[in-house]
Amino acid sequence: MTKKKTEAPAAPEKNQETVLAATGIVKELGRGAGTVMALKGVDLRLVPGELTLLMGPSGSGKTTLLSILGCIMSPTEGELSIAGTNTAKLSPDELAVLRRDHIGFIFQSYNLFPTLSALENVRIALDVRGQKGYEAARRCEEVLREVGLGQRLRNFPGNLSGGEQQRVAVARAIVSSPLIVLADEPTAALDGENGNAVMELLARIAHEQDRSVLAVTHDPRTLPFADRVVRIEDGLIVGEERRPEGLDAPEITDLTKRRKAHA
Repeated sequence: MTKKKTEAPAAPEKNQETVLAATGIVKELGRGAGTVMALKGVDLRLVPGELTLLMGPSGSGKTTLLSILGCIMSPTEGELSIAGTNTAKLSPDELAVLRRDHIGFIFQSYNLFPTLSALENVRIALDVRGQKGYEAARRCEEVLREVGLGQRLRNFPGNLSGGEQQRVAVARAIVSSPLIVLADEPTAALDGENGNAVMELLARIAHEQDRSVLAVTHDPRTLPFADRVVRIEDGLIVGEERRPEGLDAPEITDLTKRRKAHA
């Protein structure tokens, strides 16, 4: 049977106003006979204080969707609103400003400059915003201490473990206090211990700093840290599970079930 798109369940009343809303997102890749429908009408919203996982098999459209939500790609059809701003009519320069002011990115491969220290790598995120001097340096040190790298400020990436490099990347993403943090496979290159440490950090950022954190992942080890898991297959959202009220962690058994009803 043909899969049908499911509508996401209503969010609990405790959620605050939406900071990102994607409606009817369609993305075509390629041209002519080689055109591929990477996304086929995706609806998704993010609210403060939640860590959301976007999970799906390779080729499901999750990385394409992340790029659109981060204003790196534009959708073929549909609407995207960030912090109350509809992105449809924004110029490339205006999109860059929106992205700079409201979105922090965490990459699977860390994307650190090897010739810069941990502190200098984080400072880049403030330099591009014109924030320099003592206050900017103090803010960078503060965030690196928050992610557990207070003793590694002057270390270069080559002298840091993979987990420590990813924490530098997290610090860089949050140093400007963005509303939204987007992470692309943040644990893929890490062992279990370091992967758990990074996910604990992302959950803490969402809950304690009231950020919207969305992580694209296929790693089942990330499930215990999620407030919400959104499933994507063949360019469509096919299911969503939310942490039951009052529980400290999601029901892993329930979260790993595939929704047969919509197959």
